Amino acid sequence: MEFRRVILIILDGVGVGEMPDAGKYGDCGSATFQNTYRANGGLKIKNMLSLGMGRITGIERDYPVEGAFGKSAIASEGKDSTTGHWEIAGVITREPFPTFPDGFPDELIREFERLTCRKVIGNKPASGTEIIKELGEKHLKTGALIVYTSADSVFQIAAHEDVVPVEKLYEYCRIAREICRDDYRVGRVIARPFKGKVGEFYRTERRRDFSVPAPDGIVLDSLIKAGRMVLGVGKVDYIFGGRGFTECVHTKDNNDGMRQILNSMKRLSEGGMIFSNLVDFDMRWGHRNNYEAFGRGLEDFDRFIPTLKDNTVDGDIVIITADHGNDPTTISTDHTREYVPIMIWHRQIEGSVEIGLRHTMADIGQTVADVLGVEKTPDGNSFKEMLI
Repeated sequence: MEFRRVILIILDGVGVGEMPDAGKYGDCGSATFQNTYRANGGLKIKNMLSLGMGRITGIERDYPVEGAFGKSAIASEGKDSTTGHWEIAGVITREPFPTFPDGFPDELIREFERLTCRKVIGNKPASGTEIIKELGEKHLKTGALIVYTSADSVFQIAAHEDVVPVEKLYEYCRIAREICRDDYRVGRVIARPFKGKVGEFYRTERRRDFSVPAPDGIVLDSLIKAGRMVLGVGKVDYIFGGRGFTECVHTKDNNDGMRQILNSMKRLSEGGMIFSNLVDFDMRWGHRNNYEAFGRGLEDFDRFIPTLKDNTVDGDIVIITADHGNDPTTISTDHTREYVPIMIWHRQIEGSVEIGLRHTMADIGQTVADVLGVEKTPDGNSFKEMLI
């Protein structure tokens, strides 16, 4: 069996149960998929079950499977999107990015204020929707930038689009990205534009991430070096610092993301890869503890799976996974330290194939390198032979 194209889909934040070290992260009991399923009194997800999600999670585990399935631990330190995506691409992060539970150091904030000529308000861990409720009116009156962080290594800047034009906000983020290197090692700087009037603020879709450069050795670099096409869908190019993509289309929501995956499949050349991210599970529903919408999102994706299969050709391999958990049923609004699912399908696969518990998500990147015949990644073990 010769594989010619890879379609990789990241269900952002859709974890499948706490890892053994979850307690260290305050995430005991987290199980994003299972808890969301139960909180909704069940979900219509027969297509995911047919790919092995039931066997992975213990939910409707006797449902017939046509595909390969397993789950993976996260070997990297942390539970953020950056390290998760890098690991999926074949590189484990062994030194975690620092977090800032007490806000950012005064000297960093002062330097940011000096370079932007704007004052900062906030400077604390917070929910993005809550902090604009709390400080949005003050921001409108003063023009001060709302800076906040979370349990992840992120420097987030919120500004109303009528006060700070979006391109100007991106400029401020580039300044923050530059000064958040070296001693601070902040994983991501994130622009969080919002609109609306007092009491009715809402975040817009023009979020942008400014990540630290991706490490050497990711499978995306190997593909580009070999002259292959790598098409990104969603925020993925931001996570890799713009590296490793022929081009990338950004999306408004999951439904747009699914449409763009299909569009990219029509254009993807032989030997290439689609690297996509469906972010609503994490950004819109997980962080806001909205398990009802999370469940509807899973059902929407489930309905997409037959169309996805119909648009494949011989030699295509579809890999569906996640980068971390984000359990919407817990008190926390942060990411959760969980195993992630791995579901794989291609037209020639027969019956169910168990790939077992993988010790690192880097096995996915290594498998992609093996499947497409490019340079190996530094970490991970290929499971290609189990898929033939």
